[in-house]
Amino acid sequence: MATPSEKLAQSLEVLHKLQSNDGVIAIQTKELTRTHRERLVSNGFLTEVIKGWYIPCRPDEIQGDSTSWYTSFWHFCAAYLNSRFGKNWILSPEQSIAIHSGNWTVPRQLLVRSPKANNNIINLPFDTSLFDIRVTLPVDSDIEHVDGIRVYTLASALVLSSPTFFSQSPMDARAALSMIRDGSEILSRLLDGGHSTVAGRLVGAFRNIGRERIADDILKTMLKAGYDVRENDPFTTKLPSVLNSREVSPYANRIKLMWQHMRGTVIENFPSAPGLAIDSTAYMKRVEDVFVTDAYHSLSIEGYRVTPELIERVRKGEWNPEENASDNEQKNALAARGYWQAFQAVKESIAQVLSGENAGIIAYDDHGTWYRELFGPSVTTGILNASDLAGYRNHPVYIRRSKHVPLNKDAVRDTMPVLFDLLRDEPEAAVRVVLGHFIFVYIHPYNDGNGRIGRFLMNVMLASGGYPWTVIPLEERSDYMQALEKASVDQDITDFARFIGKQVEKRLRGNELPKIPN
Repeated sequence: MATPSEKLAQSLEVLHKLQSNDGVIAIQTKELTRTHRERLVSNGFLTEVIKGWYIPCRPDEIQGDSTSWYTSFWHFCAAYLNSRFGKNWILSPEQSIAIHSGNWTVPRQLLVRSPKANNNIINLPFDTSLFDIRVTLPVDSDIEHVDGIRVYTLASALVLSSPTFFSQSPMDARAALSMIRDGSEILSRLLDGGHSTVAGRLVGAFRNIGRERIADDILKTMLKAGYDVRENDPFTTKLPSVLNSREVSPYANRIKLMWQHMRGTVIENFPSAPGLAIDSTAYMKRVEDVFVTDAYHSLSIEGYRVTPELIERVRKGEWNPEENASDNEQKNALAARGYWQAFQAVKESIAQVLSGENAGIIAYDDHGTWYRELFGPSVTTGILNASDLAGYRNHPVYIRRSKHVPLNKDAVRDTMPVLFDLLRDEPEAAVRVVLGHFIFVYIHPYNDGNGRIGRFLMNVMLASGGYPWTVIPLEERSDYMQALEKASVDQDITDFARFIGKQVEKRLRGNELPKIPN
């Protein structure tokens, strides 16, 4: 007779086969026997989303953990909608624009159109929902598929979106508009539908982002065709010239737009920069003195269980995995050793910044070194493959409990040079500090270590303004993560700027460093 473990293994094999089928994430009741389903649910490998529909999850997730749902959201919705409507569904024009512009944040309510819809709200986990609206679908030429999601083409979505969309979601709207290369992409839909009011709105929108040629082309063509077009800017703010007319990557333009949108808020909520340190030797001594505290808190924020004693052994060179089996076996010890090695590399970067080198250029040149040092010990001991040091990631990653979906691998390569260009050209140290850290983790360029590298980047930028090295306290991790989430999901940097600013203020006043528990 099979043991409970053997029975669970049998059920996991069935689940594995389902997941291997084109990466299935949404599972219907009919795909599993009741025995397998109940066994997987009771052991934490499967969770119910709505009646008859499940998603895989991790058994170590605590009750109320949203990670499995947020990482499954888009795949689940696509599978559910395909099962219910076949090919007869599409996201709303506004949600289509968000997808085209690179915004895959899990929405509070996903708006779906279908001629088979019932105008109902389907409640989903963690205060999310799906609202199906009965509407005739557009012609096939106005429909696209993006990663399994059926959306309006960008041009048709811009024409059909509501007037308030531009003021309510300016980041998505501007990023989407910047992807249009020529007025003809829009004009055929405007002319065929006789959309004179929409034409006036889009003329104003294109002019707002500095695309004068496209704006003029639309206006002149519509007037020539006999339409009365009245130009109207649908945005509530004017946009400084930050978008390159030849850049069509929505992700690169989104980063530029975020920077411009957020920098004023950062300046308002961050202490003024003291100015580059005159005594660089004294500054570097203070950086060295903070190592143990910084390592403890930064590693603990990421979930490692390290002690001051372990960190001191690493600093003194007493960490020896070849002679001490516990050092070789402890992931925490490897993390501590990697942090020490990376810290040395970051100190070299800071020394160059203190000598007058541009902080953005230094960070661009050196951040790969910080990463390699951070994970070098794990590669040396065989926990990670050598290929893990290759650089930016080549597959999707997700942030635990976050609605924000980090950029895809191709977008990472589009946006990282943009981030460092912005750091290089930014005159305000406070902006380099806050937005450097935030946008780095927003992009999430590495498989692991993004939080630690982001805080290293923050401290290099702090040095560029003469601010002291600043530690993010473990006991304030919740506020720190919530502020990052708000900036990522709502595009509101206020809380994050204030949070980092508060920690910097404490250091400027000479307050003690965060405590390390005994």
